[in-house]
Amino acid sequence: MSEPSFQKKGQSAKASEAAREDALHRIRSAQSTRRSPEAWAAAIQKGDRDALGQAITLTESSRLEDLKILTAVLNALTPNAATRTASQRIGITGVPGVGKSTFIEAFGQVLLNRGHRVAVLAIDPSSARSGGSLLGDKTRMDGLSKQASAFVRPSPTSTNLGGVARGTYEAILLCEAAGFDRVIVETVGVGQSETAVRDLTDAFLLLMLPGGGDELQGIKRGIMEMADLLVVNKDDGDNRPLARETASQYQQALRLFPPNPGGHTVQVQSTSALEKRGIEHVANAVDGLIDQWSQNGWFESQRQSQQLRQLDGHVHALARIARWNATSSAADAWSRLQREVAANERHPLDAAQEWSNLTQSPAS
Repeated sequence: MSEPSFQKKGQSAKASEAAREDALHRIRSAQSTRRSPEAWAAAIQKGDRDALGQAITLTESSRLEDLKILTAVLNALTPNAATRTASQRIGITGVPGVGKSTFIEAFGQVLLNRGHRVAVLAIDPSSARSGGSLLGDKTRMDGLSKQASAFVRPSPTSTNLGGVARGTYEAILLCEAAGFDRVIVETVGVGQSETAVRDLTDAFLLLMLPGGGDELQGIKRGIMEMADLLVVNKDDGDNRPLARETASQYQQALRLFPPNPGGHTVQVQSTSALEKRGIEHVANAVDGLIDQWSQNGWFESQRQSQQLRQLDGHVHALARIARWNATSSAADAWSRLQREVAANERHPLDAAQEWSNLTQSPAS
């Protein structure tokens, strides 16, 4: 009798987590024995895919020693950071079953045909139970991943809210340093917190299914407001009339939304990723938006704001880590509080307040 599918998924998730930890161990060993951050950065900029992949693995870690190595590598890349201004960072999300991976493969091929180098950061959901992820997007984009000028990297969300992985921003910078001038971030799927991708990318594409006006009720308004381009995918076969009608209804609905900060009107496109139709129009629309934003100053302003939000996020994250290591007994105290809460001996809020008191830095 075969194993239940959920057991297989759980085993795959645990296996991927174990593989990632093994990779991190090997990276730390290599770093400590023979490779300087400068040499690592140079390898990335020369197009060494192994060096790039290992650096992205560091972005997925929450260990301080890994973050220190990553910081040193990023600092070594800084002198060439000006090349990032020629890149485009494109976020793509969509409702379940909309065909994000199929669309991205077709979209990526169009960009390759135009002479661009394309990196895809495909974010896989992490299991809240096992902590692992399936990391299957590379197999779903098999054609794109085999292209010499393309790089497809699945990463786990590690239960991070926002539909993006911890360290996605740093992964984008690494891909750009490696010469990829089109970086696509595929999120785990549409939801209230998916708007975090807006803080990482230049253009945000929302993929929708043909479905008529009733489907509008299921869309989170916040995501609609932040989308730069709405794409009705699966405009093929018997779906074609419905897809065109849906696109028209979305366009009418978007007229009720406030003006976009970039000064543009959100466009609605219909595509068939399966038949590779309409993808060129999407690529043209993205180029048009970037050109408009470059001229009116929104492009640079948006990237500066993103940098500052990253600074704020890192400060809070590192402060939290510092509190965890504030006392030698912090780990023991945390384990004790977990046991007490799990045994229903303490209210979670009460335990959290004790933890805060234990790890609070002494007043200067």
